[in-house]
Amino acid sequence: MTKIVKIKTGSRFEDHGSYSRIVAVDNWIFLSNTAGRNPETKEIPEDVVEQTRQVFANMARALAAVGATLADVVASRVFIQDPADTHAVMTIVGETFRGIDPASTVTCPPLGSTVYKVEIEVTAFRGASTADTEKLTISL
Repeated sequence: MTKIVKIKTGSRFEDHGSYSRIVAVDNWIFLSNTAGRNPETKEIPEDVVEQTRQVFANMARALAAVGATLADVVASRVFIQDPADTHAVMTIVGETFRGIDPASTVTCPPLGSTVYKVEIEVTAFRGASTADTEKLTISL
């Protein structure tokens, strides 16, 4: 039988929008768009690099709650408020996902508030980090 686990963090946004931070369906894990708000201080760094690092720290904590890690991520969607920040954000994304190499979408739409410079959403598969992986290079 399929097991579904839904996790909320207590964010007022989750309550207002009626969504879960994570929904895990068996080994598939769907992590909602995550911003760089520090869960202890409730502050959001002004610097886009610090904000991106906080996003990854928040995602790592959320994934750990369902027995997964960032190494289990198979797809990411990166939302960057200002296109001028793309290089800085993608440098951190590249450092974090080096060797994991998830499928990825990067876009620069307006976000829910100008305080958010980056948000990231991921799909993970519990155990992907230890799965037998074949890497191929093709020409498109």
